[in-house]
Amino acid sequence: MAASVDKSSTNPTSHTTPSSPSSTSSGPHPLRHAWTFWYLYRTPGAKPGPDSYNPTKLASFDTVEGFAAIFAHLKRPGDERGVSDVHLFREGVSPMWEDDFNKQGGKWIVRLRKGLVQRYWENLLFALVGNQIDFAQQISGVVVSVRQYEDILSLWTTNSEAARVNLRIKDGLRKVLDLPPETAIEYKAHQDAIADKHSYRNADVFR
Repeated sequence: MAASVDKSSTNPTSHTTPSSPSSTSSGPHPLRHAWTFWYLYRTPGAKPGPDSYNPTKLASFDTVEGFAAIFAHLKRPGDERGVSDVHLFREGVSPMWEDDFNKQGGKWIVRLRKGLVQRYWENLLFALVGNQIDFAQQISGVVVSVRQYEDILSLWTTNSEAARVNLRIKDGLRKVLDLPPETAIEYKAHQDAIADKHSYRNADVFR
């Protein structure tokens, strides 16, 4: 499947082209999985409501070249004012707690002070697409969440009860991001998020 873009959506693109995967041989280079970018934006001052979480599908790809073409046109996290989320999820899986692929899972959470998220987000995307994290088959996708006072990376896993696997995924996440050893990483099950109606509050902290 070649890269496809939903042209009817409001695409958060720019003309800035970051570094991207390249190849010295001709022809497309297939990835192990197909992926889809999603986007959500909330204007400054807008209050979240029960129906406000409705991300827009941006583009799908299943080759290195498809990923590079899309990635080259994505805006840097935080370039827009307001609250925004960019998601990269397996094709066919929506970035929602209630999705059948996600509902028994949870997410690892990394909180970053403002100004740091771009490098970490790029590292996370390349690691996910390049299948560089152990137990990648247990990963649904990743999200960058731009907020007023901090930025947040999250990696979604498929089974919140698989403690050993999730800890291995956490270790892989820490490695690919090259986080300082004192950085806390949090975990929250999606069922807990559904119960308290909050994505990041009351998560368990790991170091």
